[in-house]
Amino acid sequence: MRGGCLRVKEITNEKHPFIYEDELATKARAIIRDFALRILPVVDGNKKVLGIVSRGDIMAISSSVSPIRVKGIMTNPKHVAALEDDVFSVIKEMIRLDEWYIPVVNSPQDETYKGVLGLENFIEASIKTSSEKLAKPVSEIMSKNVEACSPEDEVDNIWRLMQTKSFAGLPVVKKDRLVGIVTQKDLLESGAMLPTFESAKGRFRASSKISSIMRTEVIAVESSAKISEVAKIMVSKNIGRIPVKDEKGRLIGIVDREDVVRLLVR
Repeated sequence: MRGGCLRVKEITNEKHPFIYEDELATKARAIIRDFALRILPVVDGNKKVLGIVSRGDIMAISSSVSPIRVKGIMTNPKHVAALEDDVFSVIKEMIRLDEWYIPVVNSPQDETYKGVLGLENFIEASIKTSSEKLAKPVSEIMSKNVEACSPEDEVDNIWRLMQTKSFAGLPVVKKDRLVGIVTQKDLLESGAMLPTFESAKGRFRASSKISSIMRTEVIAVESSAKISEVAKIMVSKNIGRIPVKDEKGRLIGIVDREDVVRLLVR
């Protein structure tokens, strides 16, 4: 697949939800939670893109009913693609900016919202056309220095770690063995994160443990697995990062969508 052969319009998710600037932030949180989104584009009455609300933005606001409007928490997107843009150029810019999702508009002159482009859309389009690159073992692209947490860690502390270091998820390890995974999505869905974060105000009970919200059914691969296998899992299961373990179940690495995409655009 060459740069000139594929346009953004061919792989854009046109059904990706959006929200109007004057709607409540609590509605944005509900949409992001219910649709398992990582970003939610914000538009005006004419559907012109004004900004985005990310999962991280939502995690940072109060869990209580709040009159805050979306325009009060939205941020400017680091990049916006147009329907006729070359996909390779756009994806390379997304990687440079460390952005997994960007809004798509009609054209540079017409900023009408048309959908969202995610790294997984590019991965899915590349699976059949980049078989040689994807035939390599995952050990060639995985990150070996993996930050992980323990089942006994407090949710509050892991929430802060994720916010500080912009982690979307962390493997959970006990005695060097992979026992689970916890993501921003898990924190948002559980409702555990925001109440415990506010507990310093005396409104909620003490923080719960990661073991209470982590997912124990973890999709993981061994380092010899082909990158194509990982790519297919990422697309079919909507998973952003996959732990890599050895034959004894010990965590030895992690591979995410950005790792796969970097390989594809070399």
